[in-house]
Amino acid sequence: MNRRTFLAGAVGIAGLKMSAKAASVPIIDTHIHLFDTRRPQGVPWPQKNDTVLYQPALPDRYRQLTKELGIVGAIEVECSNWLEDNQWVLDVAAKAPIIVGTVGNLEVGKTDFRKNLERFHRNPLFRGIRYGNLWGRNLGEQLSTSEFVSDLQALAGAGLELDTAQPDAALIADVVRLTDRVPNLRVVVDHLPHFDPPEAPRALRAWRGNLRELGKRPQVYIKVSEVLRPVAGQVHADLDFYRPRLDDLWEIFGEDRLIYGSDWPNSDHFGSYPQVLNVVREYFTRKGTAVSEKFFWKNSVAAYRWVQREKTQPRLGAFCLSGRFSKPIVLEI
Repeated sequence: MNRRTFLAGAVGIAGLKMSAKAASVPIIDTHIHLFDTRRPQGVPWPQKNDTVLYQPALPDRYRQLTKELGIVGAIEVECSNWLEDNQWVLDVAAKAPIIVGTVGNLEVGKTDFRKNLERFHRNPLFRGIRYGNLWGRNLGEQLSTSEFVSDLQALAGAGLELDTAQPDAALIADVVRLTDRVPNLRVVVDHLPHFDPPEAPRALRAWRGNLRELGKRPQVYIKVSEVLRPVAGQVHADLDFYRPRLDDLWEIFGEDRLIYGSDWPNSDHFGSYPQVLNVVREYFTRKGTAVSEKFFWKNSVAAYRWVQREKTQPRLGAFCLSGRFSKPIVLEI
């Protein structure tokens, strides 16, 4: 039995359609990737031998895929380490109002960081950058340099946020150090449900201690992305399989710090978009409408300060963020 056959058996097609039609809470997907494999210069990711991903991933395809699922907006997270792909994404997003923000790629600590930050931040869709275990970078090592910390302070001063990448135990410890050094920087930890905690008792205690420390810091958000994962060669699509891990995150970070992200199209490796969405939709819907609204869009306002571009995208009249009032930016492009 292959992966897709297993998943189709785990979640019936009729059930998926019923869940989609029952959607009432608007959803901002805070983690999608955009790329076009047809470009003459190609793309740094995905690789050509990836038969699932190596095809154009563009806003029209995403909108068509999600139009009956309650998705009203998305934030693109950069999957390229080419500087000019920041501009390519912004140009694509300008023509696609379903994109309410982008998280770019800039090399923190490099001599041209401030210049590039100023350049791309002129576009209100540019909401932050990503830095972590990606493209050979090491957050822990860089935090020891004054230039790196100074650049992150500039990022925070600009009202932008930092997404992490590919979590492991060391990265979570480094995020604690990061938020010690730059406490006014909003940080979004990506893909935490996909990471298996350490098994050694001492390492596990340190891991949980660092998570609990981050749980005390209101500027740190956890993106509930990459929930579906293979175990022993199978990908389960039922909530009960993932409930213990989701319960842990809920217990530590609560209703105000968890946000939704699909990781599309990378999520196609593990299941269809409805299958990815339905697991978390079932979990958070059971906690009531107020919690669902926070998870699926209100908390993303606090984390990203994203741009409202269509009337279907929800808007907060006044939303208190750590003593300040904020709301999504309203933009017409």
